[in-house]
Amino acid sequence: MRIVISAWIFLALCSFSAAFDPLDPTGNITIRWDIMSWTADGYVASVTMNNFQMYRHIQAPGWTLGWTWAKKEVIWSMVGAQTTEQGDCSKFKANVPHCCKKTPTVVDLLPGVPYNQQFSNCCKGGVVASWGQDPSAAVSAFQVSVGLAGTSNRTVKLPKNFTLLGPGPGYTCGPAKVVPSTAFLTPDRRRKTQALMTWNVTCTYSQFLASKHPSCCVSFSSFYNETITACPTCACGCENKNKCVKSDSKLLSVVGVNTPKKDNSPLLQCTRHMCPVRVHWHVKQNYKDYWRAKVAVTNFNYRMNYTQWTLVVQHPNLNNVTQVFSFNYKPLVPYGSINDTGMFYGMKFFNDLLMEAGPTGNVQSEVLLQKDQNTFTFKQGWAFPRKVYFNGEECMLPPPEAYPFLPNSARKNLAGPLTLLVSLVMFLLF
Repeated sequence: MRIVISAWIFLALCSFSAAFDPLDPTGNITIRWDIMSWTADGYVASVTMNNFQMYRHIQAPGWTLGWTWAKKEVIWSMVGAQTTEQGDCSKFKANVPHCCKKTPTVVDLLPGVPYNQQFSNCCKGGVVASWGQDPSAAVSAFQVSVGLAGTSNRTVKLPKNFTLLGPGPGYTCGPAKVVPSTAFLTPDRRRKTQALMTWNVTCTYSQFLASKHPSCCVSFSSFYNETITACPTCACGCENKNKCVKSDSKLLSVVGVNTPKKDNSPLLQCTRHMCPVRVHWHVKQNYKDYWRAKVAVTNFNYRMNYTQWTLVVQHPNLNNVTQVFSFNYKPLVPYGSINDTGMFYGMKFFNDLLMEAGPTGNVQSEVLLQKDQNTFTFKQGWAFPRKVYFNGEECMLPPPEAYPFLPNSARKNLAGPLTLLVSLVMFLLF
């Protein structure tokens, strides 16, 4: 019995730690249901999805939201979103509901839908920006009219078993919890109204649940060593090794080869690391009071364009960034006093789109950092990042012993006095 309890506690702790991101400890997606009015057999609710994650966004093909009704509710209509299946509505004769499924699955509408089908913050194809990159675009919403449900705060039963795909797996949603009703301001901001009832659902992300392998890797190089430290072999798993394509393959000239599949399966360029994305950090130059690093992100997936991409780097010298060239930069300070993490992302309409694998499938920038003479050094790989994330996924770094090392001139300098000392002792002995 003790073994069973211990195993259960261990699994619970592992699940909690897997969903905890030390660089974004409060990051989550909060789904808020606001009942705006009661109807004859239910209610009309506004459902708002806020992405409070600093650097993890939801990219195309967008989010998918699901839940289980507590009773026998149906969805009469929706604005700004739709369910993927109607279900069995054969018992309804006159007005047929939009969805009769016990477990509806909801997706966002695509841009350009008719105006009468739109709702505020809807119709972006399910794409939601990260909070750190663009708070105004880190929200998605729709309206739902629910029938065969409760018609008061006491009789309404909250949906359960919420699921969220963003666009793939990785999110775990907690139970719905009733919270104080949301307050709203009228357009002239002179009157405040509030929802009749509000409940929240909080979803957190775990890279461990999303995939058993990383989705990116990191390579290093420097001006003081000719060695280029490549990504580890099979850093992202080699399951797709038999399906990869060489960069000079004739298959790449076939029409439609870059079209994404419904299951989002990648078409990777054949590499040692077999990662969709590689981040390269090059220590470029050394000045008296400054040093410069070059950052390059390369896409090896022929079926994926990365829109609104983000790159997060943890390095102790990011507390003294002087200038970032051709990327936007924002410090991330989750713990207040520790400023060693920053987010890089593309400039709008310039390089905020990382194209599919090929000649244009890369973006790059340089970073100028001011030295702190008390901590700065090129020894023992200090100039290389401690952690790297691309689109919220932690990338695999090379092992520390493989980092480009500083030519050990210090040891040569120490060898001179040591040799003289040994020679002097030998001379005195003889």
